[in-house]
Amino acid sequence: MSERMCIVTRASGPTEGLIRFVAAPDGTVVPDLKERLPGRGCWITPERDVVALALKRRLFAKALKAEVTVDPDMPETLDRLLRDQLLGMMAMARKAGQFVSGATKVDKAVRSGEALAVFHATDAAEDGVRKIGQARHFAVEVGLDPIEAFHLLSADEMAFHLGEGALIHAAALAGQAGEGVVKRAKLLHRYRHGLAKPSDGALNGGTEHGELE
Repeated sequence: MSERMCIVTRASGPTEGLIRFVAAPDGTVVPDLKERLPGRGCWITPERDVVALALKRRLFAKALKAEVTVDPDMPETLDRLLRDQLLGMMAMARKAGQFVSGATKVDKAVRSGEALAVFHATDAAEDGVRKIGQARHFAVEVGLDPIEAFHLLSADEMAFHLGEGALIHAAALAGQAGEGVVKRAKLLHRYRHGLAKPSDGALNGGTEHGELE
């Protein structure tokens, strides 16, 4: 696995843990989330504050060795791109039967060990989150791996992009597409919250900080 250095932190790591940027033909810097665009690239730690710092310090031109233009809204644009990438993967996983919605289906998937992660709308009722938290606690008690819970998207965002009504609670299931959903959810979480680790609050009847339980 190849490694690259973040142009801001100067820390090296696998490319899958960084975001690549390239200069488009018109000199505009664009994120290359799929790492397929041609040309010289530079790599940045996937955290909003780090991207903002690269913009503030004008590090893109230095790293790309070219006169480039960087959209001042790059941090917000990248957040939207990462969100859309997650939503797209959710839609793909749903078609593959590896993403389900609805409290009853999510509860069943968690208790059976089929769920890789659960997703609650940011505006979900606390009671619904608590009940699925109880299912996650049950899964741990019977020896299953802990299941992460993400709060990254509103019900309207999920409904608009995925259709079929508001998705208040959902789960990514075992399989390649389901794993892809979890991978992208973790990336978006890190971009918004850095390396903040979740607590076990929800598994103990409480609530957890940030947007990832």
